[in-house]
Formats: sequence, structure tokens, C-alpha cells
Amino acid sequence: MSSFIIYPAIDIRDGKAVRLMQGDYNRETVYNTNPLEVAQEWEAQGAAWIHLVDLDGAKAGYPVNDKLIGQIAQSVKVPVQIGGGLRTEQDVDHLLALGVSRVILGTAAIEDRGFVYKLLAKHGEKVAIGIDARDGYVATRGWLETSQVKAEDLAVDLAEHGAKTFIFTDISRDGMMGGPNTQAIAQLAQVSGQTVIASGGVSRMEDLLRLSEHAAQGVGGAIVGKALYTGSIKLEEAVRQIGGGQA
Repeated sequence: MSSFIIYPAIDIRDGKAVRLMQGDYNRETVYNTNPLEVAQEWEAQGAAWIHLVDLDGAKAGYPVNDKLIGQIAQSVKVPVQIGGGLRTEQDVDHLLALGVSRVILGTAAIEDRGFVYKLLAKHGEKVAIGIDARDGYVATRGWLETSQVKAEDLAVDLAEHGAKTFIFTDISRDGMMGGPNTQAIAQLAQVSGQTVIASGGVSRMEDLLRLSEHAAQGVGGAIVGKALYTGSIKLEEAVRQIGGGQA
């Protein structure tokens, strides 16, 4: 079976670890005032990667919590990926220099395709593409706007320009604990021929098991947020059952 990695998520806002309901900044839950502690805890429980989101950065259009992100990257031994507000080459270079292993480009992939091509050519696998979709169409700017670009068309185009990893979120499922859109995720992996990481809607162990069944087709992992914080998924147990933890 191909590898399937569980990515515990830490969404950072005002320097705290939070979760938003469907990306709504007015519906926020604070889980921990110290994201650094959270990252170390996930690592201790067996995480092979840590997934960070700079929510302030996503809204502002440039990294806001970069100092904290650098501290997290340097305080854990496992690789860290970061998304949120990365729209210039300088910002991407800056975060990679801070010790981040992979950066995630979202809005930029729609609004400035040439910029994304350039960064894929420059940094290769260190650049992942975040595709957030609403009814099959890509949403941008922290989900505040929906484009006229189909998620599958974007993935195919960027795969041709060197993208190896896509992170796919079905916005309607995110934070709602209703299960991911497994069919759409597997389809995107198949169409693009690249690795797709599921994001949004993973609420139970069954969700992870169902997704991991598609590992051979390119579903390479899942980002898990709220379910870990509420305890409905125990990371240690998930890593033990599915793998996707530290080797």
C-alpha cells in the first residue's frame, strides 16, 4: 500500500491555536494559547508532519505569524508545512529559510498562475498547491470569493508545471465533522496523476480509514484539525492503525 500520512493541523490566529467554522472568522474556537506546545504534543504522539495555517496571513495576503511559525519549525524534528497568505516569492523564500519544509500556495494559484509556475520551477516539491473548492470550483482569498476555475482543471495544469502535491478542501465539509468528500479527492488524484492530501471534514477514524483505502490511487494523506482537539480522533491510535506517523 502506498503511504498515507496524517497531518495534525494547527490554525494560528493572533498567536493562538484556533479553529474556524467553515472558514468564518466570526466563528472561532481557541484551543490553546501556545501553538508551539501543540506542535510538540502532536510530534510526541507520533505525527510524521505538522500542518500549519497562518489565518491572519490568509486574510492579510502576507505572512503575519512568521516568527512563531519559524519557532515551531525549529522546535520539532518532523517536517512542517505552512499555508496562508503566501503571494510573493520573497515571502515563500523567507518561510523556507525559517526551516519550513513545504509551503502551500492557494489564492496565488488562481490569481497569478505565472508566479506559481516560477515557484514550482524554483522550489519543486517544497511547493504544494492548496485547492479549496465550493461545488467543484476553486474558492480564493480565505474562501471569501469563488472563481470560475474548476478544481480539476487547475490541478491538471499545475501538475504539468511540476506540482507534486495538492491539498484539497471541500469547503462545505470543513469544520462540520461530516466526513470528507472522498470521491472528489480520489478523482482529483486520478485526474492530476499526483498526490492529493485531503483536508476538511475528517471527524472520525472511519473517515481516515476510508481515505487511506485510496492511497494507491494517490490520496497521500489527510489533514486533521477539529477532530483531534475534541478527542473524536486520537492521533496515537490513528497512527497505529493506519500508519502515517513517524517511521
